[in-house]
Amino acid sequence: MLASLTGSITSFVGDHGVYAVFVLMAVDAVFPAASELVMVYAGALASGAFAGQHVVLFGSRIDSPFWAFVTMVLAGSIGYILGSIGGWAIGRYGGRPLAERHGRLLHLGPERLARAERWFDKHDDSAVLLGRVVPVVRSFISIPAGIFRMPLGKYTLLTIPGSVAWCVVFAGIGWAFGSNYERFHHAFDIALVAGAVLLMLYLVLRRTSSRLKPRG
Repeated sequence: MLASLTGSITSFVGDHGVYAVFVLMAVDAVFPAASELVMVYAGALASGAFAGQHVVLFGSRIDSPFWAFVTMVLAGSIGYILGSIGGWAIGRYGGRPLAERHGRLLHLGPERLARAERWFDKHDDSAVLLGRVVPVVRSFISIPAGIFRMPLGKYTLLTIPGSVAWCVVFAGIGWAFGSNYERFHHAFDIALVAGAVLLMLYLVLRRTSSRLKPRG
């Protein structure tokens, strides 16, 4: 199932290029959308690793690998920043009542919101900057930042460097792998499966330990 999902993501990027990267990164700012894989594939595509596939912007093919790389990084960064602002707006104007009513839909239940609040309390202004470069956490920063009423200007300025760095690093990995991208994709699928198994074990063990705790 995971392999099918990651294959669908890369096929979407392969078919729609710059626009797919923009959309998926915008989504990833609020809901996890495998941004690592998106940008790695974007970097490999920019390097010319896939026969018959090119980076195209507004109907014009970008033949320079360097400018193709820059275009993909900008598409991912701008998409993520705009998605982050959208997530902030959802939290700012919906507030805690929205999170309480639609927590399951937003993947932001009471426990996760409480963790986000502790993250903001612990790191203060750097919570957004640090959150943007931490896997998984980066997708659950936007809405809480709005709920906790972080000023939009400060929030955006803290979001920009982390989102750009993320896109540059992972697109750079894709560029470096180039024609060996399929090997990376296979390793990524294995890592996802392993991560899912470990997460399930952690949740089971945590639930079991909580049941075994003596009740006062």
